[in-house]
Amino acid sequence: MTRDPGASPERTRLAWRRTGMSAAAVALLAARPAFHPGAGPAEWLLAAAAMGGWAVLAGLALRRAPGLRARPPLPAPGTIRVYALITAAFAVIGGLVVML
Repeated sequence: MTRDPGASPERTRLAWRRTGMSAAAVALLAARPAFHPGAGPAEWLLAAAAMGGWAVLAGLALRRAPGLRARPPLPAPGTIRVYALITAAFAVIGGLVVML
């Protein structure tokens, strides 16, 4: 079996894109309660945190894309750690939205 060196970076780039789109959906769902007529500061802060997290994830993905196009792909351990932390923060924000 021959290895295709171009497929792995492409799959990784597509995974970053899918995660960014999922994060956009989560951020929009987390921001939804802030538009309720009785929304208070807690809902506004959660919405701001969700949208800010999404903006950072999108920026990281855009910054990472050229490194994945390079031959061989350039490593980015710091970017991956931050991406994972923000994704975990989305889980916490989602839990807080459900509890409000």
